[in-house]
Amino acid sequence: MTKTEQQSTENVSEDQVPQEEIKFPYFSFLLIFFIIYLASLIVPALIFLVYIFLYFLPQFLEITNFFALFTEIKSLIALITMPLVLICCYLLRLFFIGLITRGFWRSSEKKLPSKNGIIPRNVPSKALNYYQKRSFMIKYGKNSFIKGAFPWLSNWFFNFVGSNQIGKGTTFEESSGNDKFAIVGKNCYFGVNSMLASHLVDGTFGNINYFQIKVGDNVTTAGTNLIAPGSEVHDNSYLLPIASTPKHSVLKGNNFYWGLPLRKIFRKKIMKYLGVTPKDLEMNDNVEGYADKKLLEKLKAEKELRQSEIIPKEEQIKVNLGEDEIDINNLTEKKLAIDFTTSSAISRVNIKFLILYIPIFWLSGMLDSIIFYTYTYYVQNGILMAFFLPTLVIIMWFVFILGCFFFSKLFLVLINLIHKPKEGIFKAEIGDTDFEFWCLRTEVKKIVIWLIRNWPLPWMDILAFKWFGIRMSLSSSLYDSWCDGEFISFGRRVLVGQGATIMSSMVVGKYLIIKNVICGDYSLIGGHTTIAPGTVIGEDTFVSAISNTIYNQILEPGWLYLGIPVKKLKENKYRKERRDIIMKRDVDEEEKFEIEHEINIEDDKKDLT
Repeated sequence: MTKTEQQSTENVSEDQVPQEEIKFPYFSFLLIFFIIYLASLIVPALIFLVYIFLYFLPQFLEITNFFALFTEIKSLIALITMPLVLICCYLLRLFFIGLITRGFWRSSEKKLPSKNGIIPRNVPSKALNYYQKRSFMIKYGKNSFIKGAFPWLSNWFFNFVGSNQIGKGTTFEESSGNDKFAIVGKNCYFGVNSMLASHLVDGTFGNINYFQIKVGDNVTTAGTNLIAPGSEVHDNSYLLPIASTPKHSVLKGNNFYWGLPLRKIFRKKIMKYLGVTPKDLEMNDNVEGYADKKLLEKLKAEKELRQSEIIPKEEQIKVNLGEDEIDINNLTEKKLAIDFTTSSAISRVNIKFLILYIPIFWLSGMLDSIIFYTYTYYVQNGILMAFFLPTLVIIMWFVFILGCFFFSKLFLVLINLIHKPKEGIFKAEIGDTDFEFWCLRTEVKKIVIWLIRNWPLPWMDILAFKWFGIRMSLSSSLYDSWCDGEFISFGRRVLVGQGATIMSSMVVGKYLIIKNVICGDYSLIGGHTTIAPGTVIGEDTFVSAISNTIYNQILEPGWLYLGIPVKKLKENKYRKERRDIIMKRDVDEEEKFEIEHEINIEDDKKDLT
């Protein structure tokens, strides 16, 4: 801790820091969503209905001669153009989603422009309010593009809306982030689950670190990387898997980086990590250091030394495992099998349970059929029917999900009466009752959770988890994270970051482990963090991003944990820390220094911070 930080900690006592729970503007969220959803459907829906009634219906559906469908020119054109019209209407709807979202975004930027700074979460302010609204208004469009049929159009969406600036040739694989306040150069590649996190939350009553991220040209992140707020990644930087920056890091580029937190990796270590031979280096000029003749000679000498070692005779090769000896000449296919119950083995058990989806979908579909029949019975006017059709679609979508909720819960009640869920360690094999019923419960919950996760209103998944038995309140938040459907307890105002995973059960080797996970009041789990079964997270504890706990690990209250696996780092004093000072890091030179920065809040409220 620096001298400035020590003084600020001494001058501010915890009881002087206001703790006011954040109130989300849910009404504004609903209004924004319905405007984007309904307005983006009007024009594509009208075009599609006009095409159906004026062309496809008379030229194809009303043709009584079956052979004429494939011999007459007009019928063939109707058949061929049908998928093209569908695609065009789909693309047109994406355009209107972008256009309307752009209108909301530009309007919010005019009222209060996005700017770098720390936004206190324990003091209501305009900056906090607009930050929340922008985070929500971009979500529906982002999911529509990234999870849609043409995910590569997401770059156009972010550029068009103005939330990001992305250069040509840049590719983003699927991730829960990468949606705002970033400038990205040309020909960059961001692997799966790599995230440009322009915002990080320090705690329920702490800070939102909201700083723009700048990425140069030809930058590559291999996968599950995190670039933190305020970071600058210059041209030709290569981040190996999981390598992630702390806040306000500067990477000068033209190098490889790895680790948590990331650091430069030397040329020899790059070659060993990638398994590059001297011959590869002579042929490939893409790896920095390939022309290092001394290093090449040393690697060649090591290779020749390994080849000159005496190879033992075949009959002498045995592997000692305690008291057992395995003769490689007598190994069978069964002995060579992997001693691990894989996901494919679990899926073989799960397939027979998928039949439960049939009655769940059928009964839920019957509810939608009743609604649709009632609508068409009472609304006879074609214009009114077309006008209210988008609203009807979203109502039927919601009713179908609620139906799946209800009927899945009925099946779960019956299943739990037959075999009560319990904690413990069980054999993960077909025939074990606890294992098979665990698979059955998982399958029944999976489809409902998947449906609600693809619902445009993100906080609705909390209702699903509560419905299935997880102890949590509506004050907690799961931001695009994954959570098992049983044996998990949340306290008040628990915050789970994007891409995080909370597991109350997992298969290890031949065994299934089920153990309750407890998250205390005001605890925070960072993005892309994995919580193992049996973990107990104390009150006001912060688990940093890209970390993981181990089985039965207990995290003490009021501490910050970091690492793989996590270790106690320092006391969680986010409410006491100075908010007008940021720590800048030069990764290449391994230096850090303090910079004063204005707090992102109205002037009349700065005394509260």
